[in-house]
Amino acid sequence: MTLILCVILVALVFEYINGFHDTANSIATVVATKVLTPRQAVTLAATTNLVGALWGTAVAKTIASGLVDARIVSQQVLICALLGAIVWNLVTWYWGLPSSSSHALVGGLVGAAVAAAGNWDVVIWSQPDTVHWYAGKGLLWKVVLPMFLSPAVGFVLGMLMMGLLYALLRNWKPRTVNAVFGKLQMASAAGMGFMHGTNDAQKTMGIIALALAAGTMAGEMNDLPALLSFLRVEAPSPGRDLEIAMWIKITCAIVMASGTAAGGWRIIKTLGHKMVRLQPVHGFAAETTSATIIGLASHFGIPVSTTHNISAAIMGVGAAKRLNALKWTIVEKMVWAWLLTIPISGAIAYGLVRVLQTVGQMPT
Repeated sequence: MTLILCVILVALVFEYINGFHDTANSIATVVATKVLTPRQAVTLAATTNLVGALWGTAVAKTIASGLVDARIVSQQVLICALLGAIVWNLVTWYWGLPSSSSHALVGGLVGAAVAAAGNWDVVIWSQPDTVHWYAGKGLLWKVVLPMFLSPAVGFVLGMLMMGLLYALLRNWKPRTVNAVFGKLQMASAAGMGFMHGTNDAQKTMGIIALALAAGTMAGEMNDLPALLSFLRVEAPSPGRDLEIAMWIKITCAIVMASGTAAGGWRIIKTLGHKMVRLQPVHGFAAETTSATIIGLASHFGIPVSTTHNISAAIMGVGAAKRLNALKWTIVEKMVWAWLLTIPISGAIAYGLVRVLQTVGQMPT
């Protein structure tokens, strides 16, 4: 029982860090364009994240039962997975690099599970759907393909949307453009925060549900008093995903909103100031593009990266003007952080499991 509570606590720490790490991405543009002050933007993001986190559970179910074999998952595995993600998130936050908390969590979960099982068979690589390719399950369909496709789509759509706006607004006065899109960007920023909540908060929901399901299967929750019986989660059976209890949704939503309120200025500076110079119309185009992609991904239960999407959309918006408007040295550092997130967080989690096995705290 103590281990289960530790998993929940560490998962909520991850969610809090996710709040100021990834949510900084969602408000970077509206702060950079000076449509909202940092305090106003954080308040908006915290509120919309809270609402979005309670909207649906498709992504949570993917994390809980769609990436690794739930039978190999123990409380120690989950703690190591979360710590791997937390360490990488803090490293990238310190350097101001907008990496993906989503992929850090996936990498940690896969690395810890592989170490615990002693082989790669524990990973659900691919379960293609016979009707629609996008409905396939497993690491390939839910993580790897979206990891490359969603930024590419974000870049192209951002560039096309900005190109369209350039054509439509070519006769407008700059003052009018800024005034109109300053108001519109508040709506697009709210939409971005909402969509971020629908995707990112659900990942921790899935981890907590997985921990409780593992505890139920192992008989670790049989000693719970009746008052706490609502914490129980039934173990998944073939053809049935985990149920995500309402208390899990509410807790994760509140914790992520609290983390959002703490801000994340280092990453905001990278996205909103260092990579490309933004005006309200650029911010509107980037946020609208990214929110659309994340919303679609959440609907299909795909745990995409908010970081990748908003960053790629900003790149596309900047490239619509001219390619050298982007600071490519900053882009290069970000891409390296994207590529290294899953393997490094996975390696950290793998190493932590091996340490526990060495000291006799886990079976080998």
